[in-house]
Amino acid sequence: MRIKANASMLYKRMDNKPHSPNRWLLALGFSVVAAVSLSTASAGTTAAPKNPATDPFDWKENTISPVTNPIYFEDPVIRNEIRPIFIYHNFDNQFATGRGSARLGAVQFRFAITDRLAFIATEDGYMNINGTAVKGNGWMDLAVGLKYALINDVQNQFILTPGFTFQLPTGDPKVFNGRGSGQLNTFVSFAKGFGDLHFTGNVGLLIPMLRQEQNTMAHYSLMVDYYVCKWFVPFATANFWTTLNNASNVPGLTSNGYDVINFGAGSASGVTQGMLGLGFRSNIQKNLSLGFAYEMAVVKPYGLSNNRFTMDMSIRF
Repeated sequence: MRIKANASMLYKRMDNKPHSPNRWLLALGFSVVAAVSLSTASAGTTAAPKNPATDPFDWKENTISPVTNPIYFEDPVIRNEIRPIFIYHNFDNQFATGRGSARLGAVQFRFAITDRLAFIATEDGYMNINGTAVKGNGWMDLAVGLKYALINDVQNQFILTPGFTFQLPTGDPKVFNGRGSGQLNTFVSFAKGFGDLHFTGNVGLLIPMLRQEQNTMAHYSLMVDYYVCKWFVPFATANFWTTLNNASNVPGLTSNGYDVINFGAGSASGVTQGMLGLGFRSNIQKNLSLGFAYEMAVVKPYGLSNNRFTMDMSIRF
């Protein structure tokens, strides 16, 4: 069958050298310990957040960073943040990889240069793919950029933040990274508050430098959350991707890799894929929260995705 033939095409450029995640795990552990220590130290010197329903100037204190689609669903709020992330992703059985799963661990970093401008590092980490037809371990590409809060209307609880990241092809072909000459991601994020109810959204365009190697993709995300209390902030989320051109890396492939892989599919132009999810954040202390989300693919062809679990730790300083 054609879809099974694509499995060998997906994997044909992979490197067979062994890779060990020990260095990454050590770096991840060190980052978490250091950031938690910093968060704990700063918690005693900062005031408790005010109620945004009665003090609009503090409305962003109770907003949350998005958990799902973490590479491209960028928080519009300018923050200092370290965010370790773990993703467990199940493949759709009809995809070229066959039945299987992928695991990803990463650490994101955001630093407020001013109260409106921030440096962001949104992609890195180590991924394991364990499919029936495809298996591999390796590092992911790196992505860094800037975002700027163009509108910050505290009185009306609204913020609008455009920005960009550039993805460097530093990753491992064994996990479908490291191809092409990089990708530019331009985006606009926003958040609107209504007391304890918040709407957060993001619209962006992923532009590869080599269009024959990777697909141009539009992405758009929306999250609705409600601040019940500091221990429980439930949310619903939607993330969608539309492939805008055909590439030549994998001829005949009719879907793409959502947020973590750009296959360069040969027959995916105009195809939209999407996931809906539910989750919550729990604020362990003022500067430290844990996030959890479960998502399911909802638009056929499901492609690489069936469902996904995402966990993260948002550490603000």
